Amino acid sequence: MFGYYFRLGVRSLRRNPALTALMVLTLAVGVAASVSTLTILHMMSSDPIPQKSTRLFVPLIDPGPVKGYTPGERPEDIQITYQDAMNMLKSGQGVRRTALYGVEASVEPPRREIAPFNMGGLAPTRDFFAMFDVPFDYGQPWTEADEARAADVVVLSRTMADKLFGDVNPVGQRLNLMGFPFTVVGVAAKWKMLPRVYLLQGGSPYVTGEEFFIPLPTAIRHETQHRGGMSCSSNVGPGFAARLASDCTWITAWFETASSGDRGDLQSWLDSYAAEQRKLGRLTRNAPNQLFDALGWMEYTHVVGKDSQLQTWLSFGFLALCLVNTIGLLLAKFSVRATEIGVRRALGASRTEIFRQFLIETAVVGLVGGVLGLLLAFGALALIRMSSDSMAAVAHMDWEMLGLTFVISVGAAILAGLLPTWRACQVTPAIQLKSQ
Repeated sequence: MFGYYFRLGVRSLRRNPALTALMVLTLAVGVAASVSTLTILHMMSSDPIPQKSTRLFVPLIDPGPVKGYTPGERPEDIQITYQDAMNMLKSGQGVRRTALYGVEASVEPPRREIAPFNMGGLAPTRDFFAMFDVPFDYGQPWTEADEARAADVVVLSRTMADKLFGDVNPVGQRLNLMGFPFTVVGVAAKWKMLPRVYLLQGGSPYVTGEEFFIPLPTAIRHETQHRGGMSCSSNVGPGFAARLASDCTWITAWFETASSGDRGDLQSWLDSYAAEQRKLGRLTRNAPNQLFDALGWMEYTHVVGKDSQLQTWLSFGFLALCLVNTIGLLLAKFSVRATEIGVRRALGASRTEIFRQFLIETAVVGLVGGVLGLLLAFGALALIRMSSDSMAAVAHMDWEMLGLTFVISVGAAILAGLLPTWRACQVTPAIQLKSQ
């Protein structure tokens, strides 16, 4: 019986084609708006590195001053000091460790037709690439020897490499960064984490994707400033070295453990380390020492901000408005079929059968609207990717969201069709037969 009613629903699309087209378009626009927004929210909040997210940890200790501190409050800066980060690198904890901070550099392109510009980058240690499974199109990360001597070497993103050198292998080429000649040692492939490196730094989710990587010791040697500024917990003397020696919270450290079960051991070490630093008079707040895995860090740093959640609710509000319009169109479409309903009822069709028939017809409209909405959603996401490199990794639809699109479209159509279908079931056969 379902198949029969489904075929009737497909045929009914040809009835009142103007009304049908308006319903399909109304549903499609509402579905596209809600699904495209929901897709971005879903991708932003999804596990960025599922194969090892439970083995990646960020330590957080609070070196801020006691004055003005309220026990239990969130630290003013969610990064740690350079001194603490270096101690953690030397600790031997976990199987890999990295420290990093965001940088910005002026670049003089080797191609004369491109004017000099600034680009955002990252200054990590070498383990960063293995920890976060960074793929490479050309070359490889810098060597341990390069890092030890703070060599002027750089890894470019694929987008930046294409912009600077064209579609060729640039490994071995020179690039003028910050007024110094750097040698390109690798080109990172397009990588879903690349526009989301804010997660690694605890920064804003709207920071553009990292376009280059230089060794942390190299950034320190060139006195490369922290992108976005530097906050110090005490007055320090002039000069880069003085800021490094002070408690300037401007760097992030990550640990990779052999298994998620090693978290307890890492937490114990962090507590012991913090206790030692308190004895030295550095950690005066006596704040709790925190250890976050990747997903916990995303939650703590509010990767999905309240504005993104508000946009999602607004998109669903727009979908609700489209449903109201669809209800009106369905009432108009079903009202002209009162005679057909009366004849069917007179021939023995029950109200339940009428209800089932018209609800399935409504679902067919929702299915068609879902297909069109899916196409519009793909178009919207493509425009977002073209207009913003930082959203390229999150403005695409996975299979989960693909299925959700049809669930939303058909569900919305059925919801909108409940009232019109119920009204259609109330048709009195005798009145319709008499009037006809």
